[in-house]
Amino acid sequence: MNAPLTERLIRFQHPEKILGYLGVLDDERLAALFGLDVGSYRRLRRTHADRAAEAAGELLAEPGFAAKVDRLPFAPGQRIAALGESTTDDLLSWFEILRHLLLLRRPEDGITPVNLAVGGQTTTQALAALPALGFQAPDWVLCMFGGNDVQRSGPDGPTVVSLSETERNLGVLREEAARRFSARWVWLTPSPVDEARVAAYPPFRRARLHWRNTDLAAVSRFLTSLPDTTVDTVAALARRPGVDTHLEDGLHLSLRGQQALAAALVEALADGPS
Repeated sequence: MNAPLTERLIRFQHPEKILGYLGVLDDERLAALFGLDVGSYRRLRRTHADRAAEAAGELLAEPGFAAKVDRLPFAPGQRIAALGESTTDDLLSWFEILRHLLLLRRPEDGITPVNLAVGGQTTTQALAALPALGFQAPDWVLCMFGGNDVQRSGPDGPTVVSLSETERNLGVLREEAARRFSARWVWLTPSPVDEARVAAYPPFRRARLHWRNTDLAAVSRFLTSLPDTTVDTVAALARRPGVDTHLEDGLHLSLRGQQALAAALVEALADGPS
């Protein structure tokens, strides 16, 4: 396995989240799954963490941004859980950047971010994750779904999950969470794709995988109709003109794209209702 592929796998694939039946997966066992020695595995994890921390530091250096982090309505000692798919599970995700913003700016508050996102997860699969979410007893839930639901097999094939089922799943997820525990809820709309890159990416072409921004926009319209705070990721990325916000596959966000989402989330919560 070449170095860039290994680095990408470490960034996006996290077996400890889905292989719980194997027992505790420590760094040595995880390293073996990737064909690495434990030292190499830890170095790659640290590299990703350092890049996320650097992205957080860049945001804090922007005029007025540190004050917005100070105004985030997270109380000392609270737990913040993230639900979602690869855009959130990413070790360079908006949520990991948020983690470092809090560590850098508010370390004394003891806020605990818990990333429960799983790459490849649909909203249907997310319903089965509710017990794990309840176990965390979060004070806040930041939720970003939709990208995997709208995946199509072939340009004119059906979506993996229909829009009506996606809406039903997201509604059930929110209602069941409210019934089981008390937490403030925030939605992030699914981020747009670069359709040209998606169509040209060889692995997607071989597997006949397609994504349409019109499908993603339909999910976003549903989310913005809900009463909870919703962060518009399309607008967040558009506010960074000239920045390459996607990786070569056109589906996943670059670090700059993730940084834009983290900034939009902070702005929405710092300047929104408390």
